Formats: sequence, C-alpha cells, structure tokens
Amino acid sequence: MNGLFLFLATFLAATIEGVEMAAILVGVGTARGWRSTILGSLAGFVLLTALTTVLGNTLLRIPIQGLRVIVGSLLLILGLQWLKKALLRIARPRTKRKASVEVQLMSPAGIDWYSFVVAFKAVLLEGLEIAFIVVTFGAEANQIGTAVIGALAALVAVGGVAFLTRGWLSRVPREWLRFAVGVVLTALGTFWAAEGASVRWPGGDWSLVGLLAGMTAMAFAFLALLRSYGAARIAES
Repeated sequence: MNGLFLFLATFLAATIEGVEMAAILVGVGTARGWRSTILGSLAGFVLLTALTTVLGNTLLRIPIQGLRVIVGSLLLILGLQWLKKALLRIARPRTKRKASVEVQLMSPAGIDWYSFVVAFKAVLLEGLEIAFIVVTFGAEANQIGTAVIGALAALVAVGGVAFLTRGWLSRVPREWLRFAVGVVLTALGTFWAAEGASVRWPGGDWSLVGLLAGMTAMAFAFLALLRSYGAARIAES
C-alpha cells in the first residue's frame, strides 16, 4: 500500500465515521445548547487521547463489539425518547405549542447532562473507530504517520462542513430540529447496537442511508397518525 493510497483509504474511512460523529454533535448542540455539548465532546476526546497514548497498538484488543452494543442501545433509547417528544410537540395545535415548556436535566453548574453524555459517547465511540482505522491501516503498511494525517484531514474537512452548517441549522424550527436529531440518534443507535451484535449490514456503513430513510418515513407516518387523531378529537369536541 503506497503512501497516497493509504492516505486516501484512511481519509475516506475516517470521513464516514466523522460524519456520524458530526451529525450527532451538531444536532444536539444546536437543539439543546453548545456549552454542555462541547464539554461532553472534550471529555470524550481527553479519554480517547489517553487510551490511544497509553495502549497504542494494543488498542485493537478493546472489545469494540461490546462497546457498540452498549453505546448503540443507549443512543437508541435516547433517540426514541427525543423523537417521541418531538412528534407529540409538532402534532399539537400551534396555540398549545407555545405554552409548553421543556424541562432539561441541569446540574447546579448549569450542565445539561443529556447533551453532555450523548456528545461524550459519540466522540468516544467514533473516535475509537477512527483510531482502529489508523492503527490497522498504518501498521499494515508500516506508515502510521500517513494514516494519522489522512484521519486528521478527514476530521478537519468534516468539522469545517459542520461549522459552516451550524448557522443554517439554528434557523430550523426547534421542534423540527429535535425531530431530525431524534431520527439520527435512533438510526445510529440501531446501526451500532446491531453491528455490535455481529449483524452484517448490506453495504456496510452505507446502509445507514437506507436506515435513515426508513426511520424518517416511519416518523412521518406516526406524525400523520398523531395529527389525524388530534383533528378527530377536535372535530368531536
């Protein structure tokens, strides 16, 4: 494996993982606030850096499959909860929407632990995936440095796109943004949990596109049912 091919292979593989990480961080940060999301991301990055520095090549011995099941299951639960709240809020009449106030789990220091934990898990799991890619590709070609550069270039590219889109996302109605993040968390949670349980997704990571499409279609179907149910109740009254 020559240097250019190794760089491109690492760049593309790390980009896929980076997009998954960025989708969670940008969505959660925009919907619930950036302070706790950034703190969670930094905590995940610090732990990831410590693990990578201390373990090195032995990083490959970490049971990533079990970690995927745990993190995927937790994200699936959180995503379904968020999606449920978003669907119920969107389905309400506009006059009732304004009166509802969402209560966030905050610490005395003002940390939103929901955002913190989701960001922490996203950075840790996806970061470990990228570290495995770097170690595996780099060790095989005996060019760890090139693999690291390819992964860092991918993260910079994905981070740049995420930074540029954050302003556009902030203009999306909050309930619809939560709807989108709920779908993303649910899809990624399903993907990771099943992958950790040794499920072979057709097309690998690209099956996430189909999974997201299916989750989105189901969410809109539930929204239509909720709206029709609400309209029927209003007509009866």
